[in-house]
Amino acid sequence: MTKELLNKKDIERIISRIAHEIVERNKGAEGLCLVGIQRGGVHLAKRLSAKIWEIEAIKLPFGSLDISLYRDDINMNKPQPVLRKTDIPFDISGRRLILIDDVLFTGRSIRSAMDALMDMGRPSHIQLAVLVDRGHRELPIRADYVGKNIPTAKAENIEVCLEEEGLEDRVLIQTP
Repeated sequence: MTKELLNKKDIERIISRIAHEIVERNKGAEGLCLVGIQRGGVHLAKRLSAKIWEIEAIKLPFGSLDISLYRDDINMNKPQPVLRKTDIPFDISGRRLILIDDVLFTGRSIRSAMDALMDMGRPSHIQLAVLVDRGHRELPIRADYVGKNIPTAKAENIEVCLEEEGLEDRVLIQTP
């Protein structure tokens, strides 16, 4: 069974709210950088960048991060990961980064992202923004900015559909 949890308007409001929260918490946008985790996080990071530009008229440095080779389940009889592009065209050392992902679940993807970032440099701060936090953390990781907390059963699946992927903007929950 599939149920829609968020629609296009909901996602637009969430992006706007998170952008305002980022600006407020950081006392402006000066000195911030955005890094989206491939795939959904990259699209959301671009949307946040555009919204922060509307609010502050500051164009933030932007990068995309592929964590496939940093995952701790890479050798666990799963299909080989599809490699995507990591493109961070600025030095992250000493920078304040906002790491962006679509869904926060166990925390393992975020840990992988932080490992990948640390191999590139030493940022002064890393904050985390997610569209959906579904719970079930296995690591002590929490988001600084959460679009929507959606408690789920472990067997359920959250699917984030975005226009950039050729889909209608929405978030679905699939129950087995």
